[in-house]
Amino acid sequence: MPELTRRHRHNCWHIYYGDVHVGTIAERVGNPHDTDPWEWSCGFYPGSHPGEHQSDTTATFEEARADFEHALQVFLSNRTDADFQAWRDQRDWTERKYALWDAGKRLEPSSHGPGKPCSRFMKCPCGAVFDLHGPRGGADACAPQHERAPTRANVN
Repeated sequence: MPELTRRHRHNCWHIYYGDVHVGTIAERVGNPHDTDPWEWSCGFYPGSHPGEHQSDTTATFEEARADFEHALQVFLSNRTDADFQAWRDQRDWTERKYALWDAGKRLEPSSHGPGKPCSRFMKCPCGAVFDLHGPRGGADACAPQHERAPTRANVN
């Protein structure tokens, strides 16, 4: 089991489970003086569903830490190695993207359409790639090649 580590910076603790950032405990700023000054959040994405993330506010750091540790145990009990790897893959991709930007380079074009904006192309589950703006663009562009279940639109 990886060690839980905390990195402190200006009344904010970033909490890592091994190399994965699993949460934060921080002193809140800019909030009204009669509200809880501490906030914690637990969870990471990708690798979990948004509804699995938890957060709350507390009156003291000690309460925030205790609440976070309880939430973390629940969160970790539902995680698999693939969930952690999904977070790592996203972290690594983001680092590569910013390194390219810093070097004045652009990201490689999408594999769906070399040199084309990826939002213009879609990939069918069969593997065929089609242009959404082409003559047969849209959801039915690949349909003639496949047996389709009857729908209201194609039932005579």
